[in-house]
Amino acid sequence: MTLFLVDCNNFYVSCERVFNPHLGNRPVIVLSNNDGCVVARSPEAKALGIKMGIPLFKIQPLIQNHDIQVFSSNYALYGDMSRRVMETLSLFTPAIEIYSIDEAFLALSGQETFDLIDYGLELRATVRQWTGIPISIGFAQTKVLAKVANRMAKQQPDGVFNLTADKVDDILRAIAVEDLWGIGRKLSRWLREQGIITALQFKQAHPGLIKRKMGVVGLRLQLELQGQSCLPIEIYPKPKQETGVSRSFGQPILEWTELREAIVTYTARAAEKLRRQNQVASSISVFIRTSPFKENYYSNSITLKLPIPTHYTPDLVHHAVLGLRSLFKAGYIYKKAGVVMRGLVSAQYRQLNLFEPMPDFSREEAQMAVVDRLNHQLGANSLQWAGAGLKPSWQMKQQMRSPRYTTRWDEIPVV
Repeated sequence: MTLFLVDCNNFYVSCERVFNPHLGNRPVIVLSNNDGCVVARSPEAKALGIKMGIPLFKIQPLIQNHDIQVFSSNYALYGDMSRRVMETLSLFTPAIEIYSIDEAFLALSGQETFDLIDYGLELRATVRQWTGIPISIGFAQTKVLAKVANRMAKQQPDGVFNLTADKVDDILRAIAVEDLWGIGRKLSRWLREQGIITALQFKQAHPGLIKRKMGVVGLRLQLELQGQSCLPIEIYPKPKQETGVSRSFGQPILEWTELREAIVTYTARAAEKLRRQNQVASSISVFIRTSPFKENYYSNSITLKLPIPTHYTPDLVHHAVLGLRSLFKAGYIYKKAGVVMRGLVSAQYRQLNLFEPMPDFSREEAQMAVVDRLNHQLGANSLQWAGAGLKPSWQMKQQMRSPRYTTRWDEIPVV
């Protein structure tokens, strides 16, 4: 079997460029929530020395001197463009695992007689023509090697690379161990202390040494580098165990009313996610915190077990607000809050409670179906819960967001 990794190049920036051709060859950056830090950079912006994660205020002189185009994150646009790319990829092979918003692993049977480079070039051209998004494609025998191959593909003029067995060691020799998929900062520090500096040295290290520190996960990583596939393509994603929504506020919150509005808003969004996933939550966690960079720091959280697992928004909102009441302390200036739905199970197999009255599930499902359908047809938050407020001042800053070209009728491009 031949695996390959498709990665969208500078995805957020590429999405902006699809609908703004004049951005081509110009330095472009996309910012995080509340326009705080840089989370995506065009090659031109990288060439100017802009680092990933750097706060916006630190590069203002650079932005002015080089006319850098700055955008707020446009999650509706990026999510829809991702869907279009993944649907295009699925037409080439049904064995596809969507790994992230801009990455997907795909598999071929290994019995194909066509040239892989030509196949990759055709796939790349099709995605570019149908979506406008440039991609890189790396072919290999395992997922980990496909990650390495994709890294090499980004350095090729045509964006495609086939990592054959005879090339593996030479390429791994030039890759630092911390750049391997699954190796974090602490692990890389320990590996370097053991004299394992490169990816090739990791591949050739004694399995007992790797297992003692990294367990089975480390052994699988090593075997994958050796060409033995240990991480199969997951065509059907595993059910999620948690679903959460959290945000930093556009401006700090001092009052209970505003903090409650935020928690109600986040809970309603998390409930929508549960229904899309056909799951219910067994418990709900709520957390709030002030800015860690200010004096008088306060952070706290609470988890409440639900009487009956549910994705019914009113029930979830009720328990979330109860949790918030026990956390809230007057006099603090809150910067971030969130909710996490835990203990997720299929909505078809929820465990009932002998000591609680049986809910009218059909009525609840009908109500939520109407709410979700209207918000899908008319746009997010067209119908929302009164507790979320009408025009909250704490909403996330997106002062430089581009139009949601593909998901809002009133923002469709005009030709």
